[in-house]
Amino acid sequence: MRFIHLADVHLGAVPDRGCPWSEKRANEIWETFRRVIAGIRENPVDLLFIAGDLFHRQPLPHELKEVNELFSGIPETRIYLMAGDSDYLKADSFYRSFPWAPNVTFFEKERVTCVENPEDGIYVYGMSYEHPEIVEPMYDDVRPAKKEGVHILLAHGGDEKHCPVNVAALAGAGFDYIALGHFHTPQNVIRDMAAYSGALEPVKNNDFGEHGYIEGRIENGKIRTRFVPFSVRTYSQLLITVNEESTQLSIEEKLKDEIFRRGGLNIYRIILQGKRKPELFLIPEKLKSFGNITEVLDETRPAYDLEELQEKYAGTLIGDYIHFFLEKNRNTVEDKAFYYGLQALLETRHSS
Repeated sequence: MRFIHLADVHLGAVPDRGCPWSEKRANEIWETFRRVIAGIRENPVDLLFIAGDLFHRQPLPHELKEVNELFSGIPETRIYLMAGDSDYLKADSFYRSFPWAPNVTFFEKERVTCVENPEDGIYVYGMSYEHPEIVEPMYDDVRPAKKEGVHILLAHGGDEKHCPVNVAALAGAGFDYIALGHFHTPQNVIRDMAAYSGALEPVKNNDFGEHGYIEGRIENGKIRTRFVPFSVRTYSQLLITVNEESTQLSIEEKLKDEIFRRGGLNIYRIILQGKRKPELFLIPEKLKSFGNITEVLDETRPAYDLEELQEKYAGTLIGDYIHFFLEKNRNTVEDKAFYYGLQALLETRHSS
């Protein structure tokens, strides 16, 4: 028996709103979900678990209808669906009255219930959010029924405002598999027993790394799982090292080479690091024109020999300024302010 576990699809999300590729990303989230269903149609699985946040916000009737049509196209796959904190069941939620296809089980209450399929020994437990936040640990005391078969829990949350999860309690609860949602980074909590599938497509600009779903096999009562990368794009953090030989042009060329090597479809946060020539005036914003780049962080510092400058300007404002900041345990912002101030002082002195 095979299953797919996914979560945090966030249909309706518009990532990187305002960026040139933003509308494409909104469409890609839908398209990737459709590709999952098309893959199941071609290579059927017995069970599909969606552990919350199928939608990014309250679903509209036509969106529910489209999803249901996709589900009805894989009638041999039993689908288990819960609402998470993003698409929670408001009092007037269209989830509440929607007529799902016969192969879909939607958990309608903010209370863990069990759906039994004794003919093949599968027992699935789950609940939906009825509030955007649930601070109680709703899953820690849940235990599978004392019945022969495979017992699977769908759970969404894991932080202090969204169903805090006690991993030790889950490990000892007795479930054969726990399909988790809410955190967008795929991660095994307990190998082959509890895992976050992560977001199907990256939704936020810090959703770094691969995204996709988890495929599992149930054989002789044992479960084996593997992560399947499936997203169209990834978000990456790209470090560009700057030195005293660097120029704006050389940095741009290095960036273009890196993006070509890593993939032009992917989306990047650029961080410039290292020591540059003091007179080099970088234009970080210009780097955004070389790819899908959400932001450029300039963490470079001018290559001053601070001890030499302190000695050279001892007894002057510049010397006192350097001495004051060298005595401090500077954070990133203070460090940047220090170098900006030092550069301004030196330029003022030279011009006078």
